[in-house]
Amino acid sequence: MFYLLILLLQMKLIKLKTDLIRAIEFDKILGFVPTMGSLHDGHKALIKKSQKNCKKTLVSIFINPTQFNNKKDYEIYPKNLNKDLNYLKKLKVDYVYLPTIKQIYWKKSDRIKLNKSQNILCAKFRKGHFEGVLDVLDRFVELISPQKIFMGEKDFQQFFLVKNYIENKYNTKVHLCKTIRAKNKLALSSRNSLLNKQSFITSGIITKKLLKLKNKINRNRKNYKKLIFDLKKELSKSFDIKIEYLECRNIQNLSNNILNKPFKLFVSYYINSVRLIDNF
Repeated sequence: MFYLLILLLQMKLIKLKTDLIRAIEFDKILGFVPTMGSLHDGHKALIKKSQKNCKKTLVSIFINPTQFNNKKDYEIYPKNLNKDLNYLKKLKVDYVYLPTIKQIYWKKSDRIKLNKSQNILCAKFRKGHFEGVLDVLDRFVELISPQKIFMGEKDFQQFFLVKNYIENKYNTKVHLCKTIRAKNKLALSSRNSLLNKQSFITSGIITKKLLKLKNKINRNRKNYKKLIFDLKKELSKSFDIKIEYLECRNIQNLSNNILNKPFKLFVSYYINSVRLIDNF
């Protein structure tokens, strides 16, 4: 209790919707950083960008059950609330919202559905995942009415879908923030805490190989499918991983038309049962 009282002197810790609405009622330029906790320097970058561009910043910590297509994955998702709160206190965040499932899902809503062209990459392998993401962010934005939302580039497909959905429905802009990486080039992620030392090292090696692949594709786009095929074969032979996808996609519409178009290389793989995603 004493710990929470100290935190409240530095930032407003809010658990009830009514208290949240009252606290942010007169904030004209509010930045929103939605998180599922287990915070790291990637989240820090989002918060810093919000603080630079907005008068006040609100961070939510909510592990959203509807975006997990695997119950076990939901149960083992890393959690450390006290550490997260202390982290946010040091960053001088204005508001921290800690809703319960009941607070967020207090009413039923029309089920959000992806169309056929959107059922690619993570959406193809995690059925219902993005529907859950869009649903929960829809509920958050309806409640908070932020002027800006800040999301990380590591989850580019998520950003792409959220931006299109939210900006078409609300007067809220969704901003993309650069991926923050560890020294070995692995993208920072809450799931990285589930990796053992060897898996962390291996994932860094894989990341560097993927970066080299992106450069090769830039120089030889016509043969990009063969370049991808060759690296998938090499990775599967050299490392104990399961690759879900390794694809190039147009960043403007996520189609597979990358000739003379800006594109990203997207990857998802399992290493020691931990699922990692990235893009370059």
